[in-house]
Amino acid sequence: MSIAEPGPSISKVHQPLASYADDNMSEVYFAGLRADGPSQNVPSKVRRLFERARLGSTFTEGDLVAIKTHFGEPGSTSFLRPQFVGAVVDMVRQGGGRPFLTDSNTLYLGGRSNAVDHLNAAVRHGYTYPVIDAPAIIADGLLGRDEVEVDVNLKHCRTVRFGTAAHQASSIMVVSHFKGHLMTGFGGALKNLGMGFGSRAGKLEMHKLAHPTVDQEACTGCGSCAESCPQSAIGVDEKASIHNEDCIGCGECWVACPSDAIGPQDPRSLIDIQERIVEYCYGILKDKKDKVGYVTFVVDVTPHCDCPGWSDLPVVPDIGILASLDPVAIDQAAADLVNNARGLEGTGLKHHHAPGEDKIGAMADVDWTAQLRYAEELGLGSRKYELIEL
Repeated sequence: MSIAEPGPSISKVHQPLASYADDNMSEVYFAGLRADGPSQNVPSKVRRLFERARLGSTFTEGDLVAIKTHFGEPGSTSFLRPQFVGAVVDMVRQGGGRPFLTDSNTLYLGGRSNAVDHLNAAVRHGYTYPVIDAPAIIADGLLGRDEVEVDVNLKHCRTVRFGTAAHQASSIMVVSHFKGHLMTGFGGALKNLGMGFGSRAGKLEMHKLAHPTVDQEACTGCGSCAESCPQSAIGVDEKASIHNEDCIGCGECWVACPSDAIGPQDPRSLIDIQERIVEYCYGILKDKKDKVGYVTFVVDVTPHCDCPGWSDLPVVPDIGILASLDPVAIDQAAADLVNNARGLEGTGLKHHHAPGEDKIGAMADVDWTAQLRYAEELGLGSRKYELIEL
């Protein structure tokens, strides 16, 4: 499959984690969701994808394997079904690994901002025995402060801070739900890994410049933004106003606003946050060479991520499952599959319904390719890939 060339080169202040020749193509394996018998159910497809993509090569007998996923915010219903993640867990266990489910706490207020609430949310959503044969461990501890700090010396970050469990795990299996995202265009493997494993301090650093502003003409003064703000940084008289000195840039007000009156002060900040997420991926992967695999489910592709306490309709039909050893290629492939699908009418996708049109850009007014370009520049993978259908 032909992929667009990456954007302009950036200044290099790092050592790439891998070397990708211009003509190199990464392998991304794909299985559709059509099935007419038990041999074509999702666990069977995950098993074949796992084997063909050689994901078992990322761990050895007895390894502690972190299954990085997203348990879903209470009230959401579009998060990955635990049976999907359980199929990956089963393959890790069959290969001799010792899997554990994990994620880091959230920056915003909600049902996953500390380990107690986070684990309760995981249990309510089925991420527990006997549905999944693995325990759940919150990577950054009780209050999001159980972190390691790794030197990266990159464009935005000198160091990155992320959950200790991610650092101490022998290997990582990144199991992602591909969907839209207001700040980054989409959330896939890179965001699941980088933002997902960031500690509270790390998430603050990634959101550092993403301060919102209120369109006073569009604002109705409903107060939804103020209710969602973890810092009480929003006041509402007849209209909402944001106190920049208290804002942490988490973006919850963007998601909560029913009238689309809130957006970024500086559109460049949305590029900044994507690049910071990629730098966090760089730091997390720094001591995990050949020890990380990726499985992405392109199902329930909603306009927003799984962090709000509600779920919108999917904007395209369910597409399938991807597996790869390359996080950049698997994200590029998932984005291409979504953009090449026919958009669904009556959803949050207001335009660009035709196959081949940019549905991700239509869901969020942001250059979502920035994360892919920068990740390729840092040597995390290749945007050029061969899609191999099972």
